[in-house]
Amino acid sequence: MYVDWEYYKIFYYVAKYQNFTRAARVLGNNQPNITHTMNKLEDQLHCVLFIRSNRGVTLTPEGETLYARIASAAVQIQDAEAELSASATLEHGAISISATETALNICLSERLQAFHAQYPGIRLRLSNHSTPQAIQAVKNGEVDFAVVTTPAEPGGELKMVELMPFNEILVGGQTFAPLAGRTLSLRELTAYPLIMLGSESMSRTFYRQFFLENRAELKPDIEAATTDQMLTLVRSELGLAFVPEPMARGNLARGRIVQLDLREHIPPRSVCLVYDHHRPLNTAAREFRLRLLNTAQK
Repeated sequence: MYVDWEYYKIFYYVAKYQNFTRAARVLGNNQPNITHTMNKLEDQLHCVLFIRSNRGVTLTPEGETLYARIASAAVQIQDAEAELSASATLEHGAISISATETALNICLSERLQAFHAQYPGIRLRLSNHSTPQAIQAVKNGEVDFAVVTTPAEPGGELKMVELMPFNEILVGGQTFAPLAGRTLSLRELTAYPLIMLGSESMSRTFYRQFFLENRAELKPDIEAATTDQMLTLVRSELGLAFVPEPMARGNLARGRIVQLDLREHIPPRSVCLVYDHHRPLNTAAREFRLRLLNTAQK
């Protein structure tokens, strides 16, 4: 049996208020139409749902049974409508992002802060991944999008958009301050302990290629898991390291570390947004991705 859902909706309000006129007012309708619709519903269901009186209506046992079912459905529909409305207005929602440490520190965190200040009801879920892991998370549909650092190879149908370029610099602890007045070559670095990220990182791939192009051999003495760890090791006088200039500024300004000049020019790197343009996003994720893209265009 097919019964128009609108009939059940009207029945719900008539049963809730036990009055045709009041239900009509809530629904923005008129009492004759409401009465006519309820008569049609009773005909289609082959039972009497209401007992009419001058004071309003009361439900028959059949009406009580139907109302118990309809009321539950109506409340769930109203909750869903409210949830969708809140999501559409960015009152509620969630964004899932995979980000590399450098991308988070020098680009993403500031943009997330501004977005969260405007839309505090949006939940943020961040995953700390290497660039290859972050790209794989996008491919697997585990996150809405990723913010990574180059070199990056998204492949397939993923899109990659540059958000901002950044430069890396060579730094050392205070014991290396005498070197600050010199210009070092990559080959000369073999005489000093070198701190780098692990061999699986894209940063390591980047510097391996950089050294190779300049006929120098890359032999790190210490491997760290994160750039923050590298800076800590540099401050502890354990060696030299290539780090993103924005992440080194604080330590440089406080005199904790020194910047060393390098003869060879370190190619610039970039923070990039990686996403699957075929994958639909919720309102919050779509809005934040749009903001990132708009920033990239400036």
